Amino acid sequence: MVKTLPQLFIDFPFHHPSQIPAVPITGIAIDSRAVQAGQLFVAMTGGTTDGHNYIQKAIENGAAAVVGEKDLSGLSVPYIRLENTRRALTWLAAAFHDWPARRLTVIGVTGTDGKTTTTNLIYQILLAAGIQAGMISTVNAVIGGEVLDTGFHVTTPDAHDVQRYLAKMVEAGLTHVVLETTSHGWSQHRVDACEFDVGVITNITWEHMNEHGTYENYRAAKARLFESLGRTLPKPQGNPRLAVINRDDQSFAFLNDFVKTRKLNYGLQEGADVRAEDIRYSPSGIDFTAISKDFRVNVTSPLVGAYNVSNCLAALTAAVYGLGIEPQVAARGIASLTGIPGRMERIDLGQPFTAIVDFAHTPNALKVTLETARQMTKGRVICVFGSAGLRDKEKRRMMAETSAELADLTVLTAEDPRTESLEGILEEMAAGARSKGGREGETFWRVADRGEAIRFAVKLARPGDIVLACGKGHEQSMCFGQTEYPWDDRTAMRAALSELLGVDGPTMPYLPSQDKSESEWLGVR
Repeated sequence: MVKTLPQLFIDFPFHHPSQIPAVPITGIAIDSRAVQAGQLFVAMTGGTTDGHNYIQKAIENGAAAVVGEKDLSGLSVPYIRLENTRRALTWLAAAFHDWPARRLTVIGVTGTDGKTTTTNLIYQILLAAGIQAGMISTVNAVIGGEVLDTGFHVTTPDAHDVQRYLAKMVEAGLTHVVLETTSHGWSQHRVDACEFDVGVITNITWEHMNEHGTYENYRAAKARLFESLGRTLPKPQGNPRLAVINRDDQSFAFLNDFVKTRKLNYGLQEGADVRAEDIRYSPSGIDFTAISKDFRVNVTSPLVGAYNVSNCLAALTAAVYGLGIEPQVAARGIASLTGIPGRMERIDLGQPFTAIVDFAHTPNALKVTLETARQMTKGRVICVFGSAGLRDKEKRRMMAETSAELADLTVLTAEDPRTESLEGILEEMAAGARSKGGREGETFWRVADRGEAIRFAVKLARPGDIVLACGKGHEQSMCFGQTEYPWDDRTAMRAALSELLGVDGPTMPYLPSQDKSESEWLGVR
């Protein structure tokens, strides 16, 4: 595909130069190292790097033109100065790919916890309804029979990647897409040109305060999904512009006033537009009756926990009222989702206790995960988790407090310490555990190496207990210093269990905490 540079600015919604040279553009890149001949290089300023410093490198690699925010001259290729290149990127990419979202029905899902599960539930409902659908989540992008990895860590893919995925879906003949969106994705304008038709929120709890500063700012970033519904252009296939919000969540009053389009709410309480009754929990799943003024349908899911009742209600509401899918068909789609990678995922090598890997990495997610684990066993709940470096420091204490109150035994360990002191992070967490009555060496321990922490936890386990490794879920790397090391909690759990049982299994993945001092991985001399 080739476009001219002026074609990328035809529907551009922000101020730009009136005279743009007709340079052929073969693609869009934001990393100078990835630039290919004929591409437009978009220079963006980030937290630690400035793309403007790499413009010359991009030109040497074949960039045909450059977009930036700074006053620059003397470049060997055309340079377009814009006010905000990060905000501009999504619109330039959408134009390059012929505005693919305008030819799709787009369902957006956001929230602190449960986004990926709800995204997958809606996707399975669409498939059950015989709809040609795709999905973009923080785990992967699914386009027909093709599954594409969307990255090591969890956030919405970059704006030009999102538009490329959408274009591939249109090319594959798909009509619908479910797109998981994070607060980073909204605050960094990665999904601004996605023309959402239905917006769904799971909850808004404590997370990402390091980036957003306050809960109100974080909530406002999430709310941009619903604001965007009003800007979606009419589509030939129609666009319902429906907002689906959680009546049980602390964000409800704000969002109920904020949303200006058609809206419906779901919840476990009386008065919700779509609610659950006769809820039955078991270690093998959930069963309940979903009720609205228009339908009454039994819903069964192999997913566990009260929070997944909410996720199922969110998906059901969006499907029935936003997409016109019959409630019975939606229930069939929900039942077909057997699990999500790294979400309450059981690891069974024949051990006499339950081992689970879960993505819970926020105070609220850890709370509901521990509450769910408590429902699943009469034995003890043993929880292994950490808290990331260079991220919200307050949640370190909050998560440790939560585990001290709800778990029987807690093992504090590494989770992406990055360039912060792991010892310091663990001390902050230990202080939180102590504040809720935790006794170090009796009810909680600090084990810096995550592999060793998981080994320690499974050795503590007795028959009937549950061991939870929380915080990493499906993620495939862990950051020490500035280096991403391959890491998978599920592999680590299998390695620990195989060692305990004396059976064949994988080798424990390597982390520098196994054999390096903290000063070495931090690069301190």
